[in-house]
Amino acid sequence: MSKDKQEKQFVKEITPQSEDFSRWYIDTIKKADLMSYSPVRGCIVFKPDGYEIWENIQRELDSRFKETGHRNAYFPLFIPESFFQKEKEHVEGFNPELPWVTEAGGEKLEERLAIRPTSETMVGHMYAEWINSYRDLPLLINQWANVVRWEKKTQPFLRTSEFLWQEGHTAHEDEEDARKETMQMLEIYRDFAENFLAIPVIMGQKTPSEKFAGAVDTYSIEAMMKDGKAVQAGTSHYLGTNFAVAFDIKYLDRDNQHTFCHTTSWGVSTRLIGALIMVHGDDRGLALPPKVAPLQVVMIPIGPPKTREQVIACVDGLYGQLKQAGVRVKVDDRQDQSPGWKFNEYEMRGVPVRVELGPRDMENGQVVLVSRITGEKRVVAQSQIVEEVQKLLTETQQEMYDRAKKFRDEAMTSADTLDELKGFLQQKRGFSLSGWCGSAACEATVKDETGATSRNIPFAPEVQKSTCLVCGEPAKHTVVFGRSY
Repeated sequence: MSKDKQEKQFVKEITPQSEDFSRWYIDTIKKADLMSYSPVRGCIVFKPDGYEIWENIQRELDSRFKETGHRNAYFPLFIPESFFQKEKEHVEGFNPELPWVTEAGGEKLEERLAIRPTSETMVGHMYAEWINSYRDLPLLINQWANVVRWEKKTQPFLRTSEFLWQEGHTAHEDEEDARKETMQMLEIYRDFAENFLAIPVIMGQKTPSEKFAGAVDTYSIEAMMKDGKAVQAGTSHYLGTNFAVAFDIKYLDRDNQHTFCHTTSWGVSTRLIGALIMVHGDDRGLALPPKVAPLQVVMIPIGPPKTREQVIACVDGLYGQLKQAGVRVKVDDRQDQSPGWKFNEYEMRGVPVRVELGPRDMENGQVVLVSRITGEKRVVAQSQIVEEVQKLLTETQQEMYDRAKKFRDEAMTSADTLDELKGFLQQKRGFSLSGWCGSAACEATVKDETGATSRNIPFAPEVQKSTCLVCGEPAKHTVVFGRSY
């Protein structure tokens, strides 16, 4: 086997997206060493490269939450069954996914305990104890935790039986303040998705059939994957007084009257890792935006053995400059792999920028920068390496967002009838803007006949539809429809 073929062989182990997107996804996350399957059905083990992506997501969001006055707490994993009975709609929404603990210490429990699918009920119980006066409000709490939902069909990162997430829970004096919180957090998610993950999203309100169980209103950001399917990338819920009434969360108001709080909840999960992969990845593997990439720059010394010591010394000096500037960088000076093999490996792992330096570069006082996204090579002065690398990282972040948005925009259609929507989804991939009369029956018909669901009612649709795509009656809303994970 030729050296060139040997260097590229492992990339061929990734199925092309055009051949089988689902297979490509699994091949990519396994080759990139992001996770392993657990012996427990539907669960995965996050390997360090995968978990570091989550750590970067967590670190950035946690900072944004704290800037808006939220604090972290932690609530128990086990929730008494009686808590779920207090909010009927909530328990009906989660019952199919709930795993129960019925025995402990060799004895049957007096009351079954659910393993946390979400924490509204436990939070409601505790808030009833913590909140007494309007002076205790607003109460702005977030927790980073794991949750369990016993999914029938699983997909690594996107839908697993156990996953990691953050869930915010807040309590307010009135509807106005609670709704302001709901929209503030949705905007934080939008800005984070677009400016940190480089994922364009559509903001909007969920239809009644798609809203969170127990919520008055649910809002979401929806992202399009490269196969045209949707991933719900974040949700924010206005819960009204539903949970406050169920759990007796009252406060003494400014008129000395006992009043129910208005509450909210909001969250994102490790599903964002799956979205990152499916929005930006290509047939070479991962492509990670610089802001979230665990490793932003890899430095690879090249050249014959006789110059190795001098080249590595030069690389180490430049590495120190980048490290001091806050760039996440490593040097791969392994001798048992060729430079070409390393180039392919780090492209497959999605590292945004590669720095190459050989003896001739060293003599000329230069280095070569290579972009993972465009493949462009730039020869820059060693004295300018920090600013040139930072410039390329900034350009790459923007380029990745622009590419994803262009793809999303080109995969959007406008369907006025059910037949048009069927035809579009049979021939192409993507989302449709369509009119909807507000009838649950018409919404169900779309799902039954096309496999598409209402993603949300966008705040700012490009076009306003006048008739329902199913019944032809006047449209109350313009809705984004699409197939989803």
